[in-house]
Amino acid sequence: MTFDVETLSRIQFALTVMFHYLFPPLSIGLGAIMVIMEGAYLRTGNRQYETMARFWTRIFAVNFAMGVATGIVMEFQFGTNWSSYSRFVGDVFGSALAAEGIFAFFLESGFLSVLVFGWDRVGKRMHFFSTCMVCLGAIFSSVWIIIANSWQQTPAGSHVETVLVNGLEFKRAVIDDFWAMVFNPSSMARLAHTVAAAFVLGAFVVMSISAFYILKNRHLELAKKMFRIALIFGGVSTLMAGALGHHQAKVVAETQPAKLAAFEGYFHAEPGGAPLLLMGYPDEETETIKHGVFFPGGLSFLVHNDFHTPVTAMEAIPKEDRPHVMIPFLAFHVMVGVGSGLIGLSVLALFLLWRGKLFQTRWLLWVFVFASVGPYIANQAGWVACEAGRQPWVVYGQLRTSEAYSKSLTSGQVMASIVMFGVIYALLFAVWVYVLNDKIQHGPEEIDPSEQENPIKDTGVTNLEQVLAKDPKRMTMIMRKGDSKKTDI
Repeated sequence: MTFDVETLSRIQFALTVMFHYLFPPLSIGLGAIMVIMEGAYLRTGNRQYETMARFWTRIFAVNFAMGVATGIVMEFQFGTNWSSYSRFVGDVFGSALAAEGIFAFFLESGFLSVLVFGWDRVGKRMHFFSTCMVCLGAIFSSVWIIIANSWQQTPAGSHVETVLVNGLEFKRAVIDDFWAMVFNPSSMARLAHTVAAAFVLGAFVVMSISAFYILKNRHLELAKKMFRIALIFGGVSTLMAGALGHHQAKVVAETQPAKLAAFEGYFHAEPGGAPLLLMGYPDEETETIKHGVFFPGGLSFLVHNDFHTPVTAMEAIPKEDRPHVMIPFLAFHVMVGVGSGLIGLSVLALFLLWRGKLFQTRWLLWVFVFASVGPYIANQAGWVACEAGRQPWVVYGQLRTSEAYSKSLTSGQVMASIVMFGVIYALLFAVWVYVLNDKIQHGPEEIDPSEQENPIKDTGVTNLEQVLAKDPKRMTMIMRKGDSKKTDI
């Protein structure tokens, strides 16, 4: 089987983006949970919350480094594999990506040094502030990336003009209204859903590791506290992600009807409202659903809140503007199915927590050990559904994917780069897993039981001074050592 340059370039970009997308959602989710943990320490003075925050800071730092390393590759691909696309979107993406660098990346990376290395060097309030800024920076980074991507889905605040370069005509998008571009019809809905999904991922990773500690009877009290925090946060986030995903689907129905038709395998309009597919799979050749089980009027109800209002079917879209149905259909249903399972799992765990039986239900804890895979699958499937459902457009209604790739490339060159990236990413992934496993096996630092409840007022003095003030004998010993050193000199 041979592939052309366009197909290979799409495969390459999909592989690099999907690998990169393992890391930013976890940074966003962990950042929010670290704020909760360190905020609890600041409020109560309980050293267990500080130990939690320190442990997850180490995990966060490893994940952040991987996100930066893998994100740079995508920007180079814009110039190498997608030069026509870069020329078209340069005016729009230039402002959005510049804003991402200035307002997000510098904010996050600047305070990250204080977050990682400042535990014993700055006061508690300053360190908590740095944690908040890192969390905010991770979210801001997603804001500008999603705004840029949403503009591709629903272009607004810009117009297309033709320019002449060296006797050749090229199309490019030019911004008319920056804020109309930022608040394009799909950006806020997609942003809210994406951030909520990242919160879910962070919560389930924390619950996975905490459940492992509980089952192995390690760091037991600390692990139970971490699990409770993540479960409550994750339970709320799963419900938010579901509700916001439903709202986003309604926006898609309005702005990208071909994409929604592909999601639902809705080929032909039916009288009396659009049915909701419960079981079955699409056959694009015959434009039918095989072994289909439907809920009458269900899709109309989800989109329009009634059972009779029509929904745009695939047949209403010109054939040259239709996406291939199978990939977005499967990805969408995987996302919805896994997301629904995560909601059910969270609700069950919250019920058992309320009944006081959660940590005695070992089979459920084992489920949580492996359940962190679920949010990863849902996040990846959601991205695939979103991007594959937009085809054949790279900028919806303005620039086709077939017009966007670099015409100077050959299939061999792209294939060689795919193999190279595959090898490098496999090695990076192995290193990431090894380092994470090492930190997880080591676990949080053990706390002296006498220091677990230790509400220290943050007066600006260092930790050493606080300890010495509480232990006059140690102060005397240090002073004697100092005097002996002076005598030796």
